[in-house]
Amino acid sequence: MAKISNKINQGNYFEDFSLNQKIVHPLPRTISEGDVSLYIALTGSRFALHSSDELAKDFGYEKRPLDDLLMFHLTFGKSVQDISLNAIANLGYAEVSFPNPVFIGDTVRLETTVIGLKENSNGKSGNVYVHSIGYNQKGQEILNLKRWVMVHKKNPQTVLGLNSVPSFEKTTPLPKELNIPTVKSVDKQLTGGEFVWGDYEVGERLNHIEGITVDDSDHTLATKLYQNNAKVHFNDHMMKQTPMNERLMYGGHVISMVRTISFNGLQNAQWIVAINSGAHANPTFAGDTIYAYSEIVEKIDTPRDDIGLLRIRTVGLKNITPQEVESPFEEDGKYKKCVVLDLDYTVAILK
Repeated sequence: MAKISNKINQGNYFEDFSLNQKIVHPLPRTISEGDVSLYIALTGSRFALHSSDELAKDFGYEKRPLDDLLMFHLTFGKSVQDISLNAIANLGYAEVSFPNPVFIGDTVRLETTVIGLKENSNGKSGNVYVHSIGYNQKGQEILNLKRWVMVHKKNPQTVLGLNSVPSFEKTTPLPKELNIPTVKSVDKQLTGGEFVWGDYEVGERLNHIEGITVDDSDHTLATKLYQNNAKVHFNDHMMKQTPMNERLMYGGHVISMVRTISFNGLQNAQWIVAINSGAHANPTFAGDTIYAYSEIVEKIDTPRDDIGLLRIRTVGLKNITPQEVESPFEEDGKYKKCVVLDLDYTVAILK
């Protein structure tokens, strides 16, 4: 009988984490033109700044920067092997910022510190809270995020008594100066929309009209692109033995779908400056059709003449249009089953 090797990485279970544990994630990623093209193929992202080198020059760049969410996924994906390989679900994000732009040819990497651990009452799992920082090849910070994920325990009979939950800022602290070049005169016929910072009002709701139906091939290929090897996204055989009975779509892909859908109405919101908070309210599966609506939460002026900031709440829905949903919550305060994403984020938009 062959000797079973111990060289296989089984991933970390809840018991394997410790407070203040530091992890340097493997597999730095050099970003290629193919990554960008495939991302557009999988999401349909249409923001002009990330689509045209020539138009990017009018925005003050030598060439187009990466879509902020593509950079997020490629960098965030580094953490899955160590943090969420044995995850049940990625639960939420907080204090996410994008300090420096990333371009084709840059190499991204990620480091993480465990900042909280909470054992769940069912004894089968626990929530792991982490603070991850992404860097480019120059050592410049490109991504700063906190998230929490529910992870299986290796031994449900073991009681650890861990209940350390970190606090998070309500909104991500904004830098004193935005790392965005001075925007020259931009032809708004080329960006796809005429509305700028001054045209939006606090409390305004935008019911985005597009819906995107996501197939198994779409979300599986997207997750592979990000080198996110979480079992819940890939192993259909395993997931058929769970109450879900099928693979779970990577929540980050849902964020990209919702961002794509929000283009119609927010065409000139080219930059994501921060994600203040995000909740994956309910799971999303292949065959679901994603819709979204956005609410303007806050208008933040800047001393600049070219761009201002909008704080936006975008709610992602499945299999129901935004016109049919007045609030994302039931009367008891819980999310409605049709709500798959509740994202509070800040964008920079042309003035």
